[in-house]
Amino acid sequence: MAEKATPLMPHATAAWLVDNSSLGFDQIADFCGLHILEVQAMADDMTSSKYTGRDPVRAGELTLEEIERGQADADYKLKIQKGPEQVRRTKGPRYTPVSKRQDKPDGIAWLLRNHPEISDAQVCKLIGTTRNTINAIRERSHWNITEIQPKDPVTLGLCSQRELDAVVAKAAKKAGIEEQGIDEEKRGVDRAALIEELRAERAEEKRLAEEALREGEEGEAAEGSEAPRTEELTAENLFKR
Repeated sequence: MAEKATPLMPHATAAWLVDNSSLGFDQIADFCGLHILEVQAMADDMTSSKYTGRDPVRAGELTLEEIERGQADADYKLKIQKGPEQVRRTKGPRYTPVSKRQDKPDGIAWLLRNHPEISDAQVCKLIGTTRNTINAIRERSHWNITEIQPKDPVTLGLCSQRELDAVVAKAAKKAGIEEQGIDEEKRGVDRAALIEELRAERAEEKRLAEEALREGEEGEAAEGSEAPRTEELTAENLFKR
């Protein structure tokens, strides 16, 4: 499935929609490819940096009619328009603002430590780095390795949570297809063994209960046969006396 298209500047676009429309936070988050809490924070002025709004209508990414449809129907999902060539993103390394480029090694170190299943190519695309940098951090030969502290790239602003989750899910699925099949097969065997064990336990409990019931009935029958004999012996003794 192709990745859903998002505005060129999602945070700035979300900020404009929050200030200039009555769209729901979930609608804005879905259109911009952000988490709903990010949009909520923008509306509450709780973000660490104030985004300058970017008009998606002027950028050719959204129409006024589309915004009006979304405002009239809270469940409506906005559809992005095909923008002009100069505003559409092109394939290639992810652009990272200069102020955040120094945080890339920390984000790479976090990914290598917490998600080793992600390939170098995926890390390059997610953060916008090179294989040489990744290898240098992995082998601890990076020129600034002593200062690198693993940090979540989402927290650092190097990627969105949605993008990270998608990459992690894709890598995990690719790495665990065979293991998952083995685990499911093993779980099936374990489940069958457990059911068989429970059946055996219930059968044993039933057998013991039946034996106890038979012993009880035999005991009662024996007591019943002893009583007349005792009375007979007593009468015989009295006769002899």
